[in-house]
Amino acid sequence: MTVAAPDRPRLETAKVAVGVTFGMNGLAFAGWFARIPAVRADLGLSSAGLGLLLLCLSGAALAAIPLAGPLVQRAGPGRTVLFGSMSVALGLLALAAGTELGSVPLAGAGLILLGMGNSTWDVAMNVEGADVERRLGRTLMPRFHAGFSLGTVGGAGVSAAAAAAGVSVSTQLFCTAIVGATVMILTVRRFLPHTAATAEQRSNGRVRDAWREPRTLLIGVIMLGFGFTEGAANDWLAIGLVDGYHAGETTGAIGFGFFVAAMTLARLFGGNAIERWGRVRVLRGTALSALIGLLLVVSGIGVPLVLLGALLWGAGASLGFPVGMSAAADDPLRAAIRVSVAGSIGYGAFLAGPPLIGLLAEHFGVLRALLVVVAAIGLGLAASGAARPLLLGETREPETAPKA
Repeated sequence: MTVAAPDRPRLETAKVAVGVTFGMNGLAFAGWFARIPAVRADLGLSSAGLGLLLLCLSGAALAAIPLAGPLVQRAGPGRTVLFGSMSVALGLLALAAGTELGSVPLAGAGLILLGMGNSTWDVAMNVEGADVERRLGRTLMPRFHAGFSLGTVGGAGVSAAAAAAGVSVSTQLFCTAIVGATVMILTVRRFLPHTAATAEQRSNGRVRDAWREPRTLLIGVIMLGFGFTEGAANDWLAIGLVDGYHAGETTGAIGFGFFVAAMTLARLFGGNAIERWGRVRVLRGTALSALIGLLLVVSGIGVPLVLLGALLWGAGASLGFPVGMSAAADDPLRAAIRVSVAGSIGYGAFLAGPPLIGLLAEHFGVLRALLVVVAAIGLGLAASGAARPLLLGETREPETAPKA
């Protein structure tokens, strides 16, 4: 994929548009994740049943993401983001109707639309973000993902307020869908101009070829490990507070808010850390933080330690996905395909995580079930070396990355 060289004001406008896109994606994502206890109650599900319902979301996301790369190549990031965001809006509306009516099949259908749309939206906005990052010569991907985290903080805050005020989850989801669709229709117009890839460029950047590249596959493993670490908190942290510590739904939403707030701060300053110490060292440091945070959350000692653990867990899980996306997009001609392949592996975390933790929670409780995340952290740590920048004429990570 090639993009006509715009002037700097155009790039700055596109940078803001990408930030808004990440933010709206986070808002739509967290706007219902923080209300999972209410969704479970409205649908009358057990922990195992909830895990299987969440499989509709992750399964659809995993099935759609390999198609996102070729779609971005042909239609461009802007149109692909628009398509994905409209699918997300429809999914939220169906999920709202399902919870209101107590219909598990309708809620599952909504989650399928939500998963398909979110993964398509995710690949496209990361390709656009990597292009803007590369053209400006700055480490911006963690900050774009901080925009996602800011959206999740906003979504968690709205969810906590809605739960405290007694607003139904269906009403909240309906409002989120309308706002999200409206904002995205206006935002994608500010993306960089797109020039479709030529037949030769498409033949040199085929999906099947990317699946044979060891570096791309290992980047996917990084995203798998850190994605599982992040996704486990998204799916089960609020439930863990409610079930494991007998806290109320509002406290569960606050705990989730602590997690996403820590992710936001870590991503805002993560670019500076990467420029100073490099991708690999930063990934290894964040893995240690995630491990300590997880152990505090499952300690069973009390809610204050859970909140501290949520902060460390959030900071530790914060940079795996943005670093992986940026690393996969190092070569602009193959960025869309490699991002979709690495993302396909990474989204496997969201496929395996919900049912696995749900089934373990049925037998051992939610807190003990979360100990499986230790293996995911180890997986991301073991593959972290693959994130070294792939620059033209270089095969190793430079001592110092380009400064902002």
